[in-house]
Amino acid sequence: MRLVALEEEAEAAGLKCGQGLAEARAICPNLIVIEEDTSADRRFLEALGDWCDRYTPLVGLEGADGLFLDITGCAHLFGGEEAMLKDILTRLNQMGMAVRGAISASPGLSSAIARFDGDRIVGDDEREAVLSPLPVAALRLDDSTVQALHKVGLKRIGDLMEAPRAPLARRFGTRLLLRLDQARGEDEEAICPRRPVAQLSAERRLMEPVVAEDDILALTAQVAHALQPGLEARGAGGRVFELVLFRVDGKVFHLSAGTARPLRDPNRIARLFAERLKAVGDELDAGFGFEILRLNVLHHEAFDSLQSDFAGNDRQQGSLADFVNQVSARLGPECLRVHQLRESHVPERAVVPLPALDHATSRKPLPDAAPLAHRWALRERPLRLFEHPEPLETFAVEIPDGPPMRFRWRRLTHTVLRAEGPERIAAEWWVDGETAPTRDYFRLESEEGQRFWVYRQGLFDQLASPRWFMHGIFA
Repeated sequence: MRLVALEEEAEAAGLKCGQGLAEARAICPNLIVIEEDTSADRRFLEALGDWCDRYTPLVGLEGADGLFLDITGCAHLFGGEEAMLKDILTRLNQMGMAVRGAISASPGLSSAIARFDGDRIVGDDEREAVLSPLPVAALRLDDSTVQALHKVGLKRIGDLMEAPRAPLARRFGTRLLLRLDQARGEDEEAICPRRPVAQLSAERRLMEPVVAEDDILALTAQVAHALQPGLEARGAGGRVFELVLFRVDGKVFHLSAGTARPLRDPNRIARLFAERLKAVGDELDAGFGFEILRLNVLHHEAFDSLQSDFAGNDRQQGSLADFVNQVSARLGPECLRVHQLRESHVPERAVVPLPALDHATSRKPLPDAAPLAHRWALRERPLRLFEHPEPLETFAVEIPDGPPMRFRWRRLTHTVLRAEGPERIAAEWWVDGETAPTRDYFRLESEEGQRFWVYRQGLFDQLASPRWFMHGIFA
């Protein structure tokens, strides 16, 4: 067991990271040791990243104990870069955390300063002067590369700046030069945000925290009004909304809700989250209240503004979309499904169930409806199709291509009164392989009036005893 992190008093006592626990106890007998929990540390860092969303939506993780915040265009909202950095560090210190931060034009330089220098803001004209005295470990290099640099006398970043680049690349690899260029701002480094960046966003910072659900919904409607002009300017409506609630103690809650059709009406958006809050229930612990409420549009689509006719057809479609929205917000997006046709002649692959939220309700006019002959052909398929065909035991089968006279299914024997078929469906050789057997489907009616859809797998000239399966039931 080795030490992975130390507080300031332990460092003052002469302990070092990587030191064996037995040796550390010999130096400091009163040492208090807590076992490392990497998953808990990761969750804590993720929660800290959620808290930092109040400053910028672009928050990325930096190693196991750091965060990158892209504050481009955000600093003026907090009184400038200096006031913003002071506010972040002060708030986190009041929460009981020891943190360090820096602001510069490149993520690599900010990381180096925060970890090996102090809390400060670095301008573009002082990058070289600030970087030069820092150790090479500030470039976020692995331990083996740092030790190799120390062996040849390269201990400071300034030593690397003065050395020729070609020999450095040959001996230590191109990653060393990449990290050096990123710290100097000569090579751009993208920050990968932890969460999807909202296409539109509006928020309300409160003088007094709110706790009641009615107050949260009223504020949601007000913030949705602020989003409406932006959606109208884009000619779009939101399909996926996210409500972010910042609790006063730093806890952040994310609630998302989708819609069946593009939506921009503030009151309908608020009703969406009314259902979502009911579904969350006691999991949303307001504690001492929420101080910031933000509404994000994570995905939007073109908003099709149609005037309703005298028959009220548009109102009917709107009510259906509202029903899908409210039920999905309460019970989850998977509770309602629609079937989408696929290009396959195998019955179980011809349609696939998808969440109703992913497909807006159809508004085809009457002349575009399917022809009568096509609708009649669809009726030849059973209303209930089994996900997995169930085996049958057949008796008195007409050979070679006839239906069974009797069959046993689910412990019951049925006598066939009428039969139609066969309808031959070949296998998809590009999916099932060239040796997959052919299916012969039959529509059977029993003496009791029940109608079944069964098939024989394989032909008599191919197999000695083809197998029979029940695939569906007619109404």
